[in-house]
Amino acid sequence: MKAIWHSLNVSLDQLNEMGASTMAACLGMEFTEIGPDYLKMMMPVDQRTVQPYGLLHGGASAALAETIGSVGSGLIIDPAKSICVGMEINANHIRGVKSGYVHAFAKPLHMGATSHVWDIRITDDEHRLICVSRLTVAILDKR
Repeated sequence: MKAIWHSLNVSLDQLNEMGASTMAACLGMEFTEIGPDYLKMMMPVDQRTVQPYGLLHGGASAALAETIGSVGSGLIIDPAKSICVGMEINANHIRGVKSGYVHAFAKPLHMGATSHVWDIRITDDEHRLICVSRLTVAILDKR
């Protein structure tokens, strides 16, 4: 399978360093795999990411989904010509989780000239579905 990424010289270390001063770092997000047409990321379920009942906060799941999809689009576009920004996100929270890690798997459903649409599945450590998200990213000309 041919890779969808603009540059094939991107490492997990580079992706994780890119997020060092962002919300991703504050919430403990970490890229774990780059495939030819997908990305994987994980995030801890801890005091930074739970709501008052001790369950993973829906906003933390949405932040994980937006992060992985937006970075994915950033890897597809030619950064000399374009930028990408989140345009719309939907998240369906399927089940709660109180500890461990959640794992995001992101794959594009559509890669157009002006938008990308991502399917993001978030699971717990036992591979149970926690959240299903769809992210639309706008591709804009760099000015």
